[in-house]
Amino acid sequence: MVKIRLTRGGAKKRPFYHIIVTDQRSARDGRNIERVGYYNPVASGQDKRVELDVARIDHWVKNGAQLTDKVRDLYKDAVKAQASA
Repeated sequence: MVKIRLTRGGAKKRPFYHIIVTDQRSARDGRNIERVGYYNPVASGQDKRVELDVARIDHWVKNGAQLTDKVRDLYKDAVKAQASA
């Protein structure tokens, strides 16, 4: 099954996550199919906290991909922000 989930990057104590489309059997930081955004939980100043390609996520969901819980929350927030902008 294809999942849309987070993969960790960044330095020690400074996490940075890429939001990727991957086969659920691959390791967390392993092979991915496509990168569709990022999440920076420690963003400060003018850094963006979340950047998502909503159109590509919609495409993958229509083709059967499942979102993890955290990515689903980030996706909902991004759609709200996009609608209000």
